Amino acid sequence: MEKLLVGCVQLNAGADVERNLALATSALRHAAGQGARLIALPEYCVLLDGSGRVMREHSPPEAEHHGLALFQALAKDLRVWLLLGSLTVRLDDARMANRSYLVSDSGEIVARYDKIHMFDATLPGNKVIRESSAYRPGDKAVLAATPWGPLGMTVCYDLRFPQLYRALAQAGAVMLAVPSSFQRETGPAHWHALLRTRAIENAAWVIAPAMCGEHPNGRSTYGHSLVIDPWGRIVGELGDEPGVLVAELDPTQAAKVRSMLPSLAHDRAFELERIGPRADTASTVEQQ
Repeated sequence: MEKLLVGCVQLNAGADVERNLALATSALRHAAGQGARLIALPEYCVLLDGSGRVMREHSPPEAEHHGLALFQALAKDLRVWLLLGSLTVRLDDARMANRSYLVSDSGEIVARYDKIHMFDATLPGNKVIRESSAYRPGDKAVLAATPWGPLGMTVCYDLRFPQLYRALAQAGAVMLAVPSSFQRETGPAHWHALLRTRAIENAAWVIAPAMCGEHPNGRSTYGHSLVIDPWGRIVGELGDEPGVLVAELDPTQAAKVRSMLPSLAHDRAFELERIGPRADTASTVEQQ
C-alpha cells in the first residue's frame, strides 16, 4: 500500500460562515499544493459560536448546505480526499447534527458520521457546555474505505470513550480521525495524552485537526493539531495559531506494530467481582 501525505488544517472559525469558508478553502489549496492527498478539517470547520441560537440560525439542512457543496467541488478540483471534521446540519426535529463527512477526490460523499458522544461538561471556572441541548447524538460508528486503508471516523469528545476506537480498530481501521474543537481549559493536560493513548492501544495512525483561538460568545480552543503514528510517536504538530500541517503516513506501519503487539486479538471477556464495601457506601461513610 502506498504512503500518504496527509494534511491537517487548523482554523479559527467564528460566526461569519463566508469568511470561514474562504479561510478553509485557502488552507486546503495550500495543503494540496504541498502534496497532501487526504486533507482533514477540524470540528465546526465553517461555524463556531458559543451561542446555540447563532449555531441554529446558520445551520441549514444538508441538502441546502452551501459549505458542503463547495467542499465537494473543491475536492474534485484539487483531486484530493477531504475529511470535513464536522458541519452543523439542521434536522427535522429542530435540533442539529454535528456531522463529519468524508469526500472522495471525485467530489462524492463517501461517508457521514454523526458525533455519538455529546459534550455536556462543567469546565474549570464553572463554564458550562451542554451540547445535548442543541444536537442529536449519532448512534452508529463509521468505518470508511479509502485508497490507503480503512478510516475510523470520530469527533472531539468521542476521544474520551476508548471503546469506540477499540471497535473501529478491531473492525480494521488503520487510521483514526479525531477532528476537534478541544477546549483550552482541558487541552494542556488531556489532548496529547488521550490522542497518543488512542494511537498506542489500537496500533493505528491518529489524524487530529483542531480548532484554535478565541471564538464568539465565550469559546476558546486549544489548537495543536497532531498526526501520531501507531507506535504513539508524534510525527507532526501545530501550535496555537491557524496553519497547515502536512505529514507522511505509512499505512503498513499499523500492521507491523499489530504483528509485534497483537493486543487487538487478545481481548477477553470477564466478569466484575465486587469485594468489600460498595463504592457508594464507602463514599457515604467518608462524608459523615
